[in-house]
Amino acid sequence: MLFLQGTRDTFADLKLLRPICAKLGERATLHVIESADHSFHVLKSCKRTDADVLRELAETPPPGRYQQENQ
Repeated sequence: MLFLQGTRDTFADLKLLRPICAKLGERATLHVIESADHSFHVLKSCKRTDADVLRELAETPPPGRYQQENQ
């Protein structure tokens, strides 16, 4: 399972999602996008565009092992 999560997402708390991914082990990949909200929009102050984020999401490796990126 691939979980894509923004750090500013108010609909899903990373503190709750991380333990679930850890419990799933090799079946889960958690990819965290710094400063992104639920729709993966980022703040202008982070110096990234929404297009940059979408490109990063598209290039995220498929699930296979539990990993937390961009903590």
